[in-house]
Amino acid sequence: MAMLGFKTNVKGPAPPFSGEEDVIDEAMKYFRANVLFASFEIEGGADRTLVYLTNHILQCLWRLDQKAKTLDDAKKIMFDFAHEQFPMPGETGWQFGGHIPKPKTKAEGDEARAYLKQLREETGNRVAAWLFASGEKDKHIAMFAKRRFLGMVGSGAAGRRGTMQQ
Repeated sequence: MAMLGFKTNVKGPAPPFSGEEDVIDEAMKYFRANVLFASFEIEGGADRTLVYLTNHILQCLWRLDQKAKTLDDAKKIMFDFAHEQFPMPGETGWQFGGHIPKPKTKAEGDEARAYLKQLREETGNRVAAWLFASGEKDKHIAMFAKRRFLGMVGSGAAGRRGTMQQ
């Protein structure tokens, strides 16, 4: 995965970002189209980060659709979700198989975990704000919680089995 910079107030190892649209903005912008793909061609580390984010957004929506009634509820749920233990490449429960290689050293693994935690927390904050932008839960966004992305289980939804291609 590429360690891309993004706009955030969350502390972590992400490089500084000064542009207008960061990787999280891009993942959210194209989420509705990307989640419908049965396969996704990987052309580099940035694509791996985008695939990870798309699946994470799907998981966020699934959690928020199940539990959140207000924006404040959503923010608390997303904070807790970002700080849960999550699998890394090479660990049991990692959904991306060998498409995202496992870290070569413990230090690289620790940095990757810190980066993903920061990325997950910022993404959760933005997804909560996106879902409750009008003050109420947007049913047109929430309906995507029932989808699968590339056949990965982000929710309990049924769907076709997809693949990532390198």
